[in-house]
Amino acid sequence: MQTNLADFIKGTPEGEEAEAILRACVHCGFCTATCPTYQLLGDELDGPRGRIYLIKQVLEGVEPTRKTQLHLDRCLTCRNCESTCPSGVKYGRLADIGRRVVEERVPRPFKDRVKRTTLKEFLPRGGLFKPAFKAGQAVRPLLPSSLRDKLQPARPAGPWPRREHARKMLALAGCVQPAMAPDINAATARVLDSLGVQLLEAPKAGCCGAVRFHMNDQDGGLDDMRRNVDAWWPYVDQVEAIVMTASGCGVTVKEYGHLLAQDPAYAAKAERISAMTKDLSEIMQDFEGELNARMAGRIQERIAFHPPCTLQHGQQIRGKVEGVLRAAGVDVVLCADSHLCCGSAGTYSVLHPEIAHELRDRKLASLEATGAKEIVSANIGCIGHLQSGTGTPVRHWIELVDRALAGVAA
Repeated sequence: MQTNLADFIKGTPEGEEAEAILRACVHCGFCTATCPTYQLLGDELDGPRGRIYLIKQVLEGVEPTRKTQLHLDRCLTCRNCESTCPSGVKYGRLADIGRRVVEERVPRPFKDRVKRTTLKEFLPRGGLFKPAFKAGQAVRPLLPSSLRDKLQPARPAGPWPRREHARKMLALAGCVQPAMAPDINAATARVLDSLGVQLLEAPKAGCCGAVRFHMNDQDGGLDDMRRNVDAWWPYVDQVEAIVMTASGCGVTVKEYGHLLAQDPAYAAKAERISAMTKDLSEIMQDFEGELNARMAGRIQERIAFHPPCTLQHGQQIRGKVEGVLRAAGVDVVLCADSHLCCGSAGTYSVLHPEIAHELRDRKLASLEATGAKEIVSANIGCIGHLQSGTGTPVRHWIELVDRALAGVAA
């Protein structure tokens, strides 16, 4: 794709990155076949190829409109198109660059501004979110459906192991997960403890930065990333890895090195942090033999695994969770069209509830068609979103392992 960038972005790091991405696109349209919003809406501008054209126009100096903004907003940033693209177009990065430029030039309606400002200022602050989440649960029936969906009952965390181990790893608590699902990191700590690994959390670490960054407050998102780098840096020589139990956080932290590459004070540190970061499934695959010896036969029911987009498309990790569970004797299955987004996509399900609910219901229909009695996933957003539409239990897959190792029937 030939480009002629406007002076405002030509020669800048973002401009050079965007130009390289645009030039890689050959207009083939393979991406439209796996784009959830294109499948639902049938509009070329609500598919990756159309959005790439819109971003190209904006970067070449065409003045964006509210319509331009809406088409970019409707993108889930699931990055399924990146998995499909034969040319390796890094659409997710191009979308971030294009959205920022459009955000600066197109005023949003007042109601939209209020909603987005509330989300990006409130969600990343765990100290505010946790008490508000509990308060919201108390008045849940009075809230609009898009908010009720996010207020599913939280399961108790259970005990955090206190044994010391020579092997240590660091986990990110995150922003919303400690309130919505405190059991996930606690279950991870118990499982790793049983395998001879001590899991730690850095008290000053917080939101990975994805919430603000992907809502076009990229400066705020980068500040969140710098805070985490500072919080983790004292641990880097003490731990083997930084373990991500939420794949949405994982894909972001793995990109710290790239996103902070232009910051001389943080570039080298961020690169090291990204290199140390592993999804939980990448850690657990090293223990498949021991899990098989201890778990075989304990989980009798069929389990459906929903691979989050941030795992299979963002991190390009496929088959590892299923491999760990199958090695432990679990009958785990994927549903039809398992590559498609469930509609959660961070704040998307609040900002675009109609599209998000349609995608959720389609995903649940496919998951339930497997005959599984339980659904597991690897990202807090997907878990809460799917649970809001079904009575079938939806949990993090590590909770399944934790229960089985504890001898609780599954």
